[in-house]
Amino acid sequence: MPEPAKLPWYADGLKFKCTGCGDCCTGAPGYVWVNNAEIAALAELVGMSVAELERRFVKQVGVRKSLKERRDGACVFFDDDTRKCTVYTARPRQCRTWPFWDSTTRTPADWEQTCSVCPGSGTGRLYSLEQIDAQKAVIRI
Repeated sequence: MPEPAKLPWYADGLKFKCTGCGDCCTGAPGYVWVNNAEIAALAELVGMSVAELERRFVKQVGVRKSLKERRDGACVFFDDDTRKCTVYTARPRQCRTWPFWDSTTRTPADWEQTCSVCPGSGTGRLYSLEQIDAQKAVIRI
């Protein structure tokens, strides 16, 4: 008889409730990876051509593309006054899947670190193993 698949440490689920703090959009420098479909959706939302949006808001990183950041580390689409994303309805998959990434759920210590920097992680609604794994499958971070 085959051995049952080993379940991940978060098999009982993880809690998350976005607090709207904006911390995930600001802080230390990093990357918000975008693909061509996401760039096109952003361009349509802000009313500019793909070429113009890429020139103003996207940087090439090797073979990949990332949204640019402001000097303070905030995403170019983050509004400091409202603490909200100005392109929320077209936000990239990396933003939509936070905090359920490979890098944040690899180990209990990784999740603890995520909870220490995101006030909504570890609180609120319980997401099932299946829901978490579906989010993780969208993009590898």
